[in-house]
Amino acid sequence: MAQWANHQLLSVSTDLPSGCQPECLSPTALAYLGDSVYELYVRLAHLFPPRRIVDYHQQVVAQVRAERQAQYLDCLRAHLTPQEEDIVRRGRNATTRCPARLDPQIYQQASGFETLIGYLYLCDRARLHQLLSLVFSEADESRGMDKA
Repeated sequence: MAQWANHQLLSVSTDLPSGCQPECLSPTALAYLGDSVYELYVRLAHLFPPRRIVDYHQQVVAQVRAERQAQYLDCLRAHLTPQEEDIVRRGRNATTRCPARLDPQIYQQASGFETLIGYLYLCDRARLHQLLSLVFSEADESRGMDKA
């Protein structure tokens, strides 16, 4: 999965209207974007080798679940800058509703993770690739331990 972390496939223009900064967007809006960006990265990472669609789906769903995102945020904590920590905090605190199946703290952590992904997608793609590389390395390691 790590081979996709540095892939430049996601080169959609992110030009914002003049005078608008990503900091002007609500944490919820950044999380909305981050959810999509992260899922797209995960889908790309699982695309090879070719498999059946149901296999793709199962692998992707396992990686984009709130529980897994909260785990990945924990793994990234030591690597985050103070500004990134603040973005995570804003995303975590903006979460008001939580699905019944989830612990609210896990959902808040996952929202913080998605907020960070959305923010970095708009502001610093190189940093996004760096952090996702760490996430995908962690995912590869945990899959290896699951097989052992």
